[in-house]
Amino acid sequence: MSAAVTVEQVSKRYGARWALQDCTLEVPTGSVTALVGPNGAGKTTLLHLLVGLTEPTEGRVSVLGASPRTDPTHVLPRIGFVAQDHPLEPRFRVDEMLAVGRRLNPRWDESLARDWLRERQIPLADRVGALSGGQRAQVALALAIAKRPEVMVLDEPAAALDPLARREFLQSLMEAVAERELTVLMSSHLLADLERVCDHLVVLAAGGVQLVGPIDEIAASHRLLVGPPGDEQAVARVHQVVHARHTPRQTTLLVRANGHVYDARWQIEDVALEDVVLAYLQRRPDQEVAA
Repeated sequence: MSAAVTVEQVSKRYGARWALQDCTLEVPTGSVTALVGPNGAGKTTLLHLLVGLTEPTEGRVSVLGASPRTDPTHVLPRIGFVAQDHPLEPRFRVDEMLAVGRRLNPRWDESLARDWLRERQIPLADRVGALSGGQRAQVALALAIAKRPEVMVLDEPAAALDPLARREFLQSLMEAVAERELTVLMSSHLLADLERVCDHLVVLAAGGVQLVGPIDEIAASHRLLVGPPGDEQAVARVHQVVHARHTPRQTTLLVRANGHVYDARWQIEDVALEDVVLAYLQRRPDQEVAA
């Protein structure tokens, strides 16, 4: 599968602070990829690099085969972007926001935007500031989709929504993915939501990529081992130990298994995706990164 997004050894510095360091990842074409990490991990910085809002200090960013900064006329019309705060002008009517989209985007599809909002019962004559949070999110999504993008970049798009509005937003997003064959990269803290809609995962922490790959392969390759204390090194010679917890009576290891685990001393359990993600987020910055 080809890559719609390629990030090669990218670092980004703001003054003396590194927001990203030596990040390398690919987002496969046609995938819905989750970007997960704690606050301050560099998620928004990475997404801003992809949509051309900033440029890397080191390394290379490519979207659809070109740089969003050096070749914006080729790349930016093909990217839809929904920011966390849905930056819409509250004094504008919804139809006035569509007019802005129409003037700014050469691939604009007016009928698509209007149909999208009509199906969700959002009146075009209403002021944006009078809409609910879920409605504003749908307007922002309509503006992004009506560009007819090939890649959608979403930065915590549903973070401020209540559970019902969040579910409706994600359902709308998946409808757009299915109908228009989009590639999606979406950051969020809501792992349960991401697990429902995403097929790839990127875990970002301490300014670097800790884990990347298809979600089903990640889930299949990680195991929880529970066994006697003191045997961690024997496991680590064969498998990658992601996180270890010790008590006087037992050792619990979350491992990325290199094949099957053959050792009768260990109780082997499946592990939930959330536990895998949390284990990588607890790793020290100097620990080896999973590829």
